[in-house]
Amino acid sequence: MNNNIIILSKEQFNNLGKQLRFRDWFDVDYLYDLYVEASNSAKEITRQKLLGRYIPLNPVVLILYLTHEYAFLKSLKNHDDNFFKQLEVKNKIISSSLDKYFTNEYFSFKNAGAISKYLPEVSTLTLFLNFLLGVLQKYSLKNPKDTLLIDIMQKGFLMMKAMLELIINGFATEAFSTWRTLHETECILKILYTYQGEVIEAYLKHMQYAIAFRGGLANKEETDRIFKEIKEKMAVHNLKSKDMKKFIEYGYLYAIKDQEDSENLKLNFRDGVEKIAKLNNYAKTYEMASEIAHSSPILIYSRQNYFYHFTLLNVYETFFRMEEIFYGIYQKKSSPEEIKYYALMRKEYLQELVLIHQKELALFKEINQQKSS
Repeated sequence: MNNNIIILSKEQFNNLGKQLRFRDWFDVDYLYDLYVEASNSAKEITRQKLLGRYIPLNPVVLILYLTHEYAFLKSLKNHDDNFFKQLEVKNKIISSSLDKYFTNEYFSFKNAGAISKYLPEVSTLTLFLNFLLGVLQKYSLKNPKDTLLIDIMQKGFLMMKAMLELIINGFATEAFSTWRTLHETECILKILYTYQGEVIEAYLKHMQYAIAFRGGLANKEETDRIFKEIKEKMAVHNLKSKDMKKFIEYGYLYAIKDQEDSENLKLNFRDGVEKIAKLNNYAKTYEMASEIAHSSPILIYSRQNYFYHFTLLNVYETFFRMEEIFYGIYQKKSSPEEIKYYALMRKEYLQELVLIHQKELALFKEINQQKSS
């Protein structure tokens, strides 16, 4: 195989630097010298077959390693320009960058359950999530009074992306334990979206209670006022002092007026939030995810194949419901042209996701049958 390594010219390097958005304080000439020397060292490594096989050199990735090593040392205040002129410093930056390039890019540890990111099972959902997150970024202000539902949706879809990354890298059980938090997020989103108005106001109020409870308010008078308010509201519901944390976390549920059996409302997730969200059919799944999150033997000795399919199923099902909420909000916030475009994309890729979900469901049933036989 041809093992020639082409070194970028100074002009090409400078143009690439603009695309990579080099910082104004970068010494570009110095970095180019580092890059040339690192490339020549890589040539020698390749020529002598020191790594046992041919490994191509991607100049962009190598430059990213070099610039980040350089920027890290530059950020240490006791390192001035004279420091970087030392030969041992240049050699250290180059050797560290090459070590990280070859090891992290080509000899990185691969978990046994790792899969290709190009599989439609993950690539189609990733595409959809990227689109949704791009849209939500335009609306999310991280201002709970105005964008609470948007911000919760954004966090939920970001968690799904994180879970897919874990699944790709073979960490299905870790992704499944993350689903536990995603499920909690979805339940809260569904309640707030369903009831809106007073319930959202109550949720925001209890967010303030939580900040005060954790000592997050600088104003002592305001903190004292909030604690007085908390105690007064707890008294209305015949709650004891020991119930304060539960009330702060779940007391917003009292603002829901039309729920069945409101007298027996439980201030917890499983018998409160999950039940009101009508997602308590996932209670056993949530319990299993909780066991993994708390490092039970299931985490250590689980079958990756089982949790790969099980996690993917649950991510898909959560996605379908959250996307429906997104679509309901998006239609109210967007122009007819934007809605039309999204509807076309939704028709094509949502149908593909439905088909993938059906396939995964069939595979998971087969795995369960093999497990029981």
